[in-house]
Amino acid sequence: MIERYTRKEMASIWEAENRFRIWLEIETLACERQAELGVIPKEAVPVIREKGNFDIARIAEIEEEVKHDVIAFLTSVAEYVGPEARFIHQGMTSSDILDTCFSVQLKQAAEELVKDLTMLLESIRERAWEHKDTVCIGRSHGIHAEPVTFGLKLAGWYAEMERNLERLRQARDNIATGAISGAVGTYANIDPSVETYVCEKMGLKPEPISTQVIPRDRHAEYFCTLAVIASSVERIAIEIRHLQRTEVLEAEEYFSKGQKGSSAMPHKRNPVLTENITGLARLVRSFAFPALENVALWHERDISHSSVERNIGPDATVTLDFILRRLNSVVKNLVVYPQRMLDNMNRTHGLIFSQRVLLALTQAGTSREDAYRLVQRNAMRVWEEDKDFLEELLNDAEVKTALGEEGIREVFDLNYHLAHVDTIFERVFGKKSATEQ
Repeated sequence: MIERYTRKEMASIWEAENRFRIWLEIETLACERQAELGVIPKEAVPVIREKGNFDIARIAEIEEEVKHDVIAFLTSVAEYVGPEARFIHQGMTSSDILDTCFSVQLKQAAEELVKDLTMLLESIRERAWEHKDTVCIGRSHGIHAEPVTFGLKLAGWYAEMERNLERLRQARDNIATGAISGAVGTYANIDPSVETYVCEKMGLKPEPISTQVIPRDRHAEYFCTLAVIASSVERIAIEIRHLQRTEVLEAEEYFSKGQKGSSAMPHKRNPVLTENITGLARLVRSFAFPALENVALWHERDISHSSVERNIGPDATVTLDFILRRLNSVVKNLVVYPQRMLDNMNRTHGLIFSQRVLLALTQAGTSREDAYRLVQRNAMRVWEEDKDFLEELLNDAEVKTALGEEGIREVFDLNYHLAHVDTIFERVFGKKSATEQ
C-alpha cells in the first residue's frame, strides 16, 4: 500500500492491530464453545476473555525465532493470559484463524467499497438528471455519429455501476465464510459446532467443506469482481479524458484556484485525476490473475496462496477504494460545456443526419443500395470540400425528386434523435416526479 493512494478507513482493516484482534476473537469464541462442550474448563473462558491480549512488537520478535506467525501470536497471547492459555487453539490449525480472519477482512473491505459505489452512484445520478437534455454528439470509432445527450452518457455509467454494486454484494456474501475444521478439514479434533458458533458470532457462514483451507474460487471471484469494477471506472475516466482534449473540450476536470498543470507550460489544464484513475485501475486488474492462480492448491492444503494474498488483499481493496472516491469527486465537480457540445456537433455541417436521409429515401421507394450511394456521394463532398450537407442534398436532383425540399429539411430535426431519452431514463432510474428532477 502506498500512502499517497490510501484512505485510512480502508487501510485500518489491513493493519496488524485489526488482524491480530480478529485472531484473538476467533480463538476466544472457539474457547467459549469448547467450554460448553466440556472440552476445556468453563472457568478458563472468563480468564481468556478478560486477560487475552497481544503485543505486536513481541509477536514480531518471537516470529523471528520460530518462523511461524500463528505460533508467535499464540505465544504472545499466552504471556498475557497465563496458565489458562493452554486451552487456546484446542484442535485447531493455523488456517482456521488465518482463513477465517481473511474472510472477515475481505468482508469489511467490501462493505467500505459498497459505501464508495453507493456514493458514486448518487453523484452520477444527480449529474445525469442535470444534463438529461444537454445535447452532444455521440461517437463511434471516435468519429461523429448521431446526437445523444450528456445525460445519456451518465445514465450509462450509472447502469454499469449499479451492476457492479450488485456484483460486489454477491462477492462479499460469497467470501463471508469461515472454517474451524482442524487439520485437513475433518473436524477430527474439534466439533463442527465450534465452527458454527464462531462463524455466527463473526458474521460469517461455515464453509461447507474446507479441506484445511477455504476453497480459493471464492477469493478468485472476489478479486475478479474488483477487477471488473476497476475496468468500469477506467471506462468513465477515459471518456472524461477524451472530452477534455483541447480539440473537444466538452467537459473537463475542475481546475482549482492555485492549481498548476505543467512545470514548463503555464497554460496547461491536464486531466491528471482521471489519468491517475486509469493507471490505478490497471493495477487493480492485475491482482485478479494471481487470485485465479491461487485456486489450484496442492491436495488438502499448501501455502503458495498465502504470500499472494498478503499483498493483493490490502493493495487491491485500498487502491479500488481510493479510485472510487477520486472518481466520485471528479464526477461531482466535472465542468460541462453545453455550448461547446453544440459547436462540436455542428462541425460536420449536418453529416450526423445521414442515416435519417438514408431511411427517408428507402421509405420513399428508393432501393437501399441507391439510397446509400446518393447519401454517400453528398456526404463525401462535405468531408472533402467543407460543404453544407443540407445544401448539397437540396442541390442533388435525384434526392430532391425522391424527397422534395420539405422532406429533406424535415430529416434535419434534432429532436427526432432525442424522442426516447425519457424512456431510457425511466428504464435506468425508474419513474421520477417533477419535484425530484
